Amino acid sequence: MSEGFVTAPDGVHLYYQKTGTGPQVVILPGRLFLFPAFQQLAPGRTLIAYDMRDRGRSDAVSDPKRVSIQDDVNDLETIRRHFHADKPVLIGFSYLGMMVMLYATEHPDHVSRIVQLGPVARSAAEKFPPSLMANDPAPVPDSAQLKELESLMNSSYIKDHPKEFCEKDWQVTRVRLVGNPANAERLGPSQCEMPNEWPSHLYPHFQAKFTTIQALDISKEKIAALRAPVLTIHGTQDRNAPYGGGRQWSMLVSDGRLLTLPGAAHMSWVEFPNEVFSAIETFLRGGWPASAEKVTSIEYAPPK
Repeated sequence: MSEGFVTAPDGVHLYYQKTGTGPQVVILPGRLFLFPAFQQLAPGRTLIAYDMRDRGRSDAVSDPKRVSIQDDVNDLETIRRHFHADKPVLIGFSYLGMMVMLYATEHPDHVSRIVQLGPVARSAAEKFPPSLMANDPAPVPDSAQLKELESLMNSSYIKDHPKEFCEKDWQVTRVRLVGNPANAERLGPSQCEMPNEWPSHLYPHFQAKFTTIQALDISKEKIAALRAPVLTIHGTQDRNAPYGGGRQWSMLVSDGRLLTLPGAAHMSWVEFPNEVFSAIETFLRGGWPASAEKVTSIEYAPPK
């Protein structure tokens, strides 16, 4: 394994970890979330994971105008060029599932395959019926815990004790990431060792980033014009990015399949590792997972 920094044209240093020497190159933006678990894909391949600007171990960026989804697209191209990867496989989680599709529309000749994990919807204006969204019988996270967290956030505690607040925030909000809140321990430790991940830093980051995402509307025509195969993996209990978004992406691409994981939330691979990684492995080898469907309708009929 090797690690280091790649410098973007505007001077931002992007932290990466790289493992494997195989001919198939897989690039994972979102190293801080994905790399520990996704290293299992490395045998026979070259796996490159990096942190987005202003996240993880990459440089903090003080100017909100330089924290946009288009900057993420440009940084992905910087990483690809640096490692001389002609047609890599791209794996995008959460909003990065949208980002890799935007990259593919701008650089169609430099993508071989795409995996989306719990992608946000194509457009922030999309509205999905309750059947395509998470429906919890009780609030997740717990309302009382959230209220206590909000009280700390509105006090000086978040600035005076940023790391401690980060840990408290993680303990309360991590349950959103798993379908069964009892499985939150499987998520492992927090990211609070990295100052970029402290909520005092992340909240302004999210405000800047999501403003640009909300303004984005990738045309259906551009998505349909993509020729790279796309495997979308989405859980029906995703509280961060509605399952309807995954169905829509898969329905719009010309060569795509959707793997639906009933009961899975945003970090589906934590609770369903066998299903997720076996599906990705099959896809990277050129096939489609047996349980992945060709989506022809936004409507979803849950298995009985």
